[in-house]
Amino acid sequence: MQFKDHKPIFLQIAEHICDEILGGKYPEGERLPSVREYAAEVEVNVNTVVRSFEWLSQKGIIFNKRGMGYFASQGAKESVRESLREAFFQETLPEFVGQMQKLGITVEEVEQAMNTQS
Repeated sequence: MQFKDHKPIFLQIAEHICDEILGGKYPEGERLPSVREYAAEVEVNVNTVVRSFEWLSQKGIIFNKRGMGYFASQGAKESVRESLREAFFQETLPEFVGQMQKLGITVEEVEQAMNTQS
């Protein structure tokens, strides 16, 4: 996993797990890898993954069964989707629109570019 400097690593790992939940790698009710397994997989310190799992647990995306590990919560996929949609409209879209305005890009140009990407 490639990490970026602008965001804490534990949050980047948590976002990666959310992407994996959305992609179906960890269906609702299914067990995630252990903290140690996941730390080895993404090549970080175990404590960093613990922090990621705790953050996701606080958000209700995963839950811990004592002695069994972490599992994807019921409704995790929809919860992740809603959270990402909210972040898109509150953070990403305003930045995008600001860039469009600075560069003089029209909505029509964006729409045309999107149509060529599909």
